[in-house]
Amino acid sequence: MKYAPKANAFGISVRVYYEDTDAGGVVYYANYLKFFERCRTEWMRTLGHDQSQLAREHAILFVVKSVHAEYLRPARLDDLLSVGLEVEKLGRAQVVFRQHVRRGDEELVSGTVQIVCVDPLKMKTTAIPDWLRQKLESLQ
Repeated sequence: MKYAPKANAFGISVRVYYEDTDAGGVVYYANYLKFFERCRTEWMRTLGHDQSQLAREHAILFVVKSVHAEYLRPARLDDLLSVGLEVEKLGRAQVVFRQHVRRGDEELVSGTVQIVCVDPLKMKTTAIPDWLRQKLESLQ
């Protein structure tokens, strides 16, 4: 079955390097979380913001609160992967993403990641600022 991305989808390409693999020659399971993170970071950058700028200029950070991942098939050295996300839910201080890693049309990993907006000095949950919320709402 061919994958058809939704309008609110975003994706990046990731090449598997030797450093990404385990002793069995497949991508080590925790590295998929790094791939998910890179995708979310680049997604935010396409909205016109990077993580350091948000912290420095707006006193907010986005941190992972929970992750659920299902590992379906292994990726291997030199594979070119598609790492994607879709905004599933937007709350007052949180965003829930559906994320995936694919090799061509073959889904390798799928999951959900919940991030929360925090004040970097207090490390306490804070509301997503209205100006950013408007950008995020347009992607649902």
